Amino acid sequence: MSVLLDISHIDMVFPTPKGPFTALSDVSLKINKGEFVSLIGHSGCGKSTVLNVVAGLYQASSGGVLLNGKEVNEPGPERAVVFQNHSLLPWLSAYQNVELAVDQVFGKDKTKAEKKDWIEHNLQLVHMDHAMHKLPGEISGGMKQRVGIARALAMQPEVLLMDEPFGALDALTRAHMQDSLMEIQAELNNTVIMITHDVDEAVLLSDRIVMMTNGPSATVGEILDVNLERPRDRLALAEDSEYTRLRSEVLKFLYEKQRKVEPITKGSETRNKKKTEAA
Repeated sequence: MSVLLDISHIDMVFPTPKGPFTALSDVSLKINKGEFVSLIGHSGCGKSTVLNVVAGLYQASSGGVLLNGKEVNEPGPERAVVFQNHSLLPWLSAYQNVELAVDQVFGKDKTKAEKKDWIEHNLQLVHMDHAMHKLPGEISGGMKQRVGIARALAMQPEVLLMDEPFGALDALTRAHMQDSLMEIQAELNNTVIMITHDVDEAVLLSDRIVMMTNGPSATVGEILDVNLERPRDRLALAEDSEYTRLRSEVLKFLYEKQRKVEPITKGSETRNKKKTEAA
């Protein structure tokens, strides 16, 4: 497989009133075309910062990102972002929200009829063609996120960047969205980078799981190859020993090797003392 995206020795330092804060330190990662990569780690480990640098929303303090051998230094349609918040314009229908992206990217290259067909095609991919003329306020949270994904796919990006896209959804809707994303990725062979806090989601969807160390100065701690056969069935995987092993490896990294120690407050110290005395 050929390397599509090369994240090379990225440092990210932010100015703060208390002095420079190093969010990322020497982050390097090569991602192949058609690969699904998940970034996982505790809050504050720099996952979103990595994604924003790849998206061109942040400029790395040192190091850089190459896409197809070209330096990434600003946003572009070849890197579409799907955020946890769907970010749909509430006064536009699902169709019109996708149309905005299509006009921006293909305004001069497609005829009106071609654009219509392309918009409807992408809404069909996410199973939203039946509600294409509904406003965001008339559809559920999961349906809104489907439209957000359709809008991103309609840009025909080389890399789809997803920042906890299902984090605000209930468990059942989240499972449906995960299945839809697997279907879409299998059909389009997208290159996907997704941030998640959900271990099961990372193992189910990914070809590789990139586990980040705790910040500050966060970096890539370990990378886990997920060699489960595709297509993947969540019910069958529940009984799969390799799935269980992979899940255990991620949990071990997060809660043993990178265990977050919460600061002790005066109140919690008092509660702990009472628990000890009671015992």
